Amino acid sequence: MPARQFLTEQEEQQIVEAINTAEQKTSGEVRIHLEHHCDGDALDRAAQIFHDLGMDETKLENGVLIYIATEDHKASVYAGKGIHREVKEGFWNDVLQILITHFKQEEYEQGIEEAVHKVGNKLEELFPYRQKGDLDELSNEISFHDNKN
Repeated sequence: MPARQFLTEQEEQQIVEAINTAEQKTSGEVRIHLEHHCDGDALDRAAQIFHDLGMDETKLENGVLIYIATEDHKASVYAGKGIHREVKEGFWNDVLQILITHFKQEEYEQGIEEAVHKVGNKLEELFPYRQKGDLDELSNEISFHDNKN
């Protein structure tokens, strides 16, 4: 199934709303990227996508990418240096575990939304919204890549 068909339009909109809600409380940025196939390591691929989406250019380096390869059942969470150095060891694995638990039940939208909430709460704690000068630096839309290799 191509990555664009992984979620319904309604599910996609619910996830975008979860991102919007999370980002209203923080200067951090959350993105979701779905693609069909991932050759090799999901974390390496997430790092590449993170760069390709310009997430490494945020002012406080506090962007978080949730990466999912739908066909290969791979997922990863990649974070900018600003947030990564602030979270306790194991936090990103906890986020991943949320995805895995829900995905095993074929609750894809719920898993992604819950992962976004967990990341959003941590971003709010570490990088609270300061209103003056805080900008939504990146799109909140889900990005897709329907590779076929």
